[in-house]
Amino acid sequence: MLDHQTDPKNKYDTPPGVLAHLETLPRDPAAWRLHKRIDNIFREHIDSLPPYTKEQLEFPGITVTNIQVQGNLETYFEEYKYDLINAFNDNTTQTEFYDIYATMPRLNHKEFSYKINVQNNGSPKKSVIRILAMPYRDGNGAIIPFDEGRWLAIEMDLFVKTLNSGNNEINRKSSESSITVPDVPTYKTLVEMTENRQNLEMYESATGIPSRLLLPKGNEEGVEFRLLVAVSNAEEDVNDESIITMNKYHHYGVRGVQPDKRPFGYPLDRRVPDEHIVDEVPNIKETMVKVYNHNVFIRLPHH
Repeated sequence: MLDHQTDPKNKYDTPPGVLAHLETLPRDPAAWRLHKRIDNIFREHIDSLPPYTKEQLEFPGITVTNIQVQGNLETYFEEYKYDLINAFNDNTTQTEFYDIYATMPRLNHKEFSYKINVQNNGSPKKSVIRILAMPYRDGNGAIIPFDEGRWLAIEMDLFVKTLNSGNNEINRKSSESSITVPDVPTYKTLVEMTENRQNLEMYESATGIPSRLLLPKGNEEGVEFRLLVAVSNAEEDVNDESIITMNKYHHYGVRGVQPDKRPFGYPLDRRVPDEHIVDEVPNIKETMVKVYNHNVFIRLPHH
């Protein structure tokens, strides 16, 4: 919009401005103002929708009885080598004999897992398990109201699970999240894996955030988050279960089908005028967790 306002129909073949390039766009304050303006338009629309009722949120017969996080929620910085070989002329054969890379620090986190107990008082049911996290305090240490905090919520995972009658113990690793994707492999790695006939399925989707960025940074004292688990009926919520079982197409779908019928961020996508309604819905439960960062920096071994 802003970048092509002087020549919107490309009549004079005006060269693109700074907002058309990812390298320069974040440096222009106008870009952030435009994004915020568009975000606010959507926010006003979503806030105009009626809140969910208790009946709309309930999954009859299903109760989330316990949530535990196994392993510390801890982030750290690591030294990482970025492959720069594609920045050079590949018509020469000299690049085959050496590697070209840059090292930079980047955020990562320790692996952890969720342990969720769900009681099913009826017959076996297929369910959708949603895990979300929202900050508990603002930068000044004041508690963030629930209705405001939902706009800052992070979707951590979404998956389909059959709940048998009685108690169900669900264990889910952070590395299994359908929200994230692994690091993009280097060209050299792809060539080597192809030549060795190795499976490249884990790299087939890039529609997600990097798995290393699943957790926010945290700090020494621990940043508090509400961890919320919501269980809903898969028969009502899923368009195509095979897409979700593919694991990495949750964000945008595949073959023109969005797997999740619910809006992104459900059940926190609409206003929550009274947070106690969440406490009264048995298939939704929350617990408090802390994310730590102890200023650890892991360097690469240098030869």
